[in-house]
Amino acid sequence: MTWNHTKAATASAASLALGILLLGCADSEKGDAGSTGKSSSSATPHGYIAGARETAEQQSRLVLGDSTSGTLQVLDLIEEKTKPLGRMPKGSRLFTDGRFAYAAFGSGTKIFDSGAWMVDHGDHVHYYRAKMREVGTVRGKKPEHVHSSPSLTALTFADGKAELVDHSQLEKGRVKETAALDESAAGPVVPLKEEALVPAAGPGGKTAVEVRDRHGKKKTTLREKCPDLRGAAVTRAGVVFGCADGALFVSEKEGKPHGEKIPFGRSVPEKERPTSFQHRSLGSTLTANAGDKGVWVLDVPGREWKLVETGPVTAVNSAGEGTPLLTLDDSGTLKSYDISSGKRIAARKLLSGKPKGEAPQPVIEVDANRAYVNDVAGKKIYEIDYNDDLRTARSFSVDSAPSAMVETGR
Repeated sequence: MTWNHTKAATASAASLALGILLLGCADSEKGDAGSTGKSSSSATPHGYIAGARETAEQQSRLVLGDSTSGTLQVLDLIEEKTKPLGRMPKGSRLFTDGRFAYAAFGSGTKIFDSGAWMVDHGDHVHYYRAKMREVGTVRGKKPEHVHSSPSLTALTFADGKAELVDHSQLEKGRVKETAALDESAAGPVVPLKEEALVPAAGPGGKTAVEVRDRHGKKKTTLREKCPDLRGAAVTRAGVVFGCADGALFVSEKEGKPHGEKIPFGRSVPEKERPTSFQHRSLGSTLTANAGDKGVWVLDVPGREWKLVETGPVTAVNSAGEGTPLLTLDDSGTLKSYDISSGKRIAARKLLSGKPKGEAPQPVIEVDANRAYVNDVAGKKIYEIDYNDDLRTARSFSVDSAPSAMVETGR
């Protein structure tokens, strides 16, 4: 692999402040999770994880898959190097929960540990590095949705059936299924802490959301309904489901799942409805295609939808409050928009060509300071400073076509 610095990348003030905060935390605890494999219970430092090394800054990595050859590799954005991660079946689709990469194929899902992740403690976060490895395989059909909490991972298949997997066991390098949901769900199953939110057919054709325990036993059903439920997202505050009349936001209130509707506030034609969401890992600003009209932006804390009329796009994302909306059109042009006004800020022709045939379309991955776009035809990854008129901060040439890409370490 080679890389090209078009301008020197500089650390943001926010990143420096976070680094100082985490270093101060580490200094006060006098612990290094990577320096020893054991520690007495009385002296275990806050944030210690056996077999991992805590770091002062985000350990961003891109998991890149070539759907034609099956090559799977990791681009370490700190070390600026690619490393082999394993093999995925040809035609696989990649999902991630911020640490693990899930390669979904015709007869199951191969799970890989990218070796980089974040743990959110509410008022502060911890970043970790560990050895990359293949964890194992969940046998069955190809999942259409994969979502995780720190306790559970849910894989939902095209027929509506789902598998629940113990996420803490994945961290130890083992695949342990906790439940098989054999009845058809009416949308993606999504974990919320120790429980699973399972869409089910409700009265009047409106989808209800059941709360199940980790073994699949029904505990209760949320009162709020979600007609024609499509798509879901996991945010720091809770889970969002897309509905025909807006969204259903499910959070924990007084220790129990609580549902709240976020209506569109207007009539939305079916062709302009969101079917999936893209966002920064655990971020609370969600983006989604609005058909040929443009892009939906959902501000979860503000409980507000906004339609930005960009025209048709092939990829969209945003890092959230105070950052621009990013889109990619079928000409390979990256554009940024001010979310509040809908005004275009910048545009830059980025990609060298269109993917051939039915090859996967490029995606936009985002974190606190940068965006990443995979150029499948050019076998390149572009790192974009979206706060500087879409300046290309770095570009990386890779050995195989990066037709699938997810970011971990966030």
